[in-house]
Amino acid sequence: MTSSRLLFGTDGIRGVVGRAPMTAEMALSLGRALTFLLKEDKRLSRRPKIVIGQDTRLSGDMLASAVAAGVMSQGGDAYLAGVLPTPGIANLTASTRADAGIVISASHNPYEDNGLKIFDGQGYKLPDEVEARLEKLMADPALPQNPPPSGAVGRAWPVRDAVGRYVVSLKNTFPKTLDLDGLTIVLDCAHGAAYKSAPAVFEELGATTRVLGAQPDGFNINQGLGSTRPEVCAQKVLEYKADLGVALDGDADRAILLDHTGQVVDGDQIMFLCAWHLKNKNLLAHNAIAATVMSNMGLELALEREGVKLWRTNVGDRYVAERLRKGGLNFGGEKSGHLIFLDHATTGDGTLAALQTLAIMKTTGRTLKELAASITLMPQILVSVPVAKPAATAKLPEVLAKEAETRERLGRQGRVLLRPSGTEPVVRVMLEGERESLIKELAEEMAALVAAAGAKAFGAAAS
Repeated sequence: MTSSRLLFGTDGIRGVVGRAPMTAEMALSLGRALTFLLKEDKRLSRRPKIVIGQDTRLSGDMLASAVAAGVMSQGGDAYLAGVLPTPGIANLTASTRADAGIVISASHNPYEDNGLKIFDGQGYKLPDEVEARLEKLMADPALPQNPPPSGAVGRAWPVRDAVGRYVVSLKNTFPKTLDLDGLTIVLDCAHGAAYKSAPAVFEELGATTRVLGAQPDGFNINQGLGSTRPEVCAQKVLEYKADLGVALDGDADRAILLDHTGQVVDGDQIMFLCAWHLKNKNLLAHNAIAATVMSNMGLELALEREGVKLWRTNVGDRYVAERLRKGGLNFGGEKSGHLIFLDHATTGDGTLAALQTLAIMKTTGRTLKELAASITLMPQILVSVPVAKPAATAKLPEVLAKEAETRERLGRQGRVLLRPSGTEPVVRVMLEGERESLIKELAEEMAALVAAAGAKAFGAAAS
């Protein structure tokens, strides 16, 4: 069913604001189609209830208003949560017993971009087949021709203290026997959705918190800060002699953590530590976790030594969540820092991931650097190759032949993965293995071939 989706990518609909598909008209049609679908599927005896939240980028108000208008035009009620992290919207959708939630955010992208992600009533991202149904409804010219009568249109309601509710839910995930007294944390909010909630969580649990990127102006989200620029947070960790650095992305559904020396500890390392900790406390369901095909072979080997199975999924934290639910698992994530603690949340949450890591540090009395030393990652090279048509380029015969040749050269001592991005016009070339010089050479060869083949078949990539 994935191939039938044109608007929805790996993580919702995303694009440059003002250009198709990221327009007010599209947001209006999405709100209208989602409300119609909810009425059709659930046969509700009341108005559909949809929570709408956003990050701090300039276009958020416009798109939120358009989505809300679409919801109300089909007889649904829009509950406006304002600026709130993506996991906060998922939490609020479930806790208020809403029928769906919509997040308006483009995550780590610059302010010119925006996006829309949808949660079901339980706070989980929609499966591919439901997104495909929404697309079909959005393209149906008959849908707006049968609106409810004037007395049956919906209303818009503000959500009271949405940030406060989310802060309380996060604090409740931290062990009651622990606090953060005595710890100094550098917190980079990327001028994004967590600029209020994240500082409140760490400060109320007792940490000395040095906050960066908490003055959003609509234009500066992710600008020179956040998870894509962890070196800024690293510098401040050293300057303040902090115990931990936490760099969030624009919608705060993932985090990059830094130890007290300013070194990045990536998602694979954090996943190992959390899985190890949960298993030792007999809290890791089925002694298994889920991670994507991008996770390092070193994670798989380290987990194997601890008696923990790794289940691989497609890239995207929603696919991780689907695998967790299908297998009755309770923990998994992505190398990029999306970590899902299913006992506490339904989607990736950067603040929650930092809290769980801090709980391990407090429980063991060890620094993050000491803890991270317990896993050895294999050298990994990731190259993003700009192309005009990523999915089609990845399927070209010469590209597939080069992928097979590279896999044969690596043998059992490494991995190769060729993947069109679902959020950017690039093909990602990932290689890993024991010999860094070899995988670098092979990655450069494959990236050059992908770029040349894509340009020959479909023209030059957009600048």
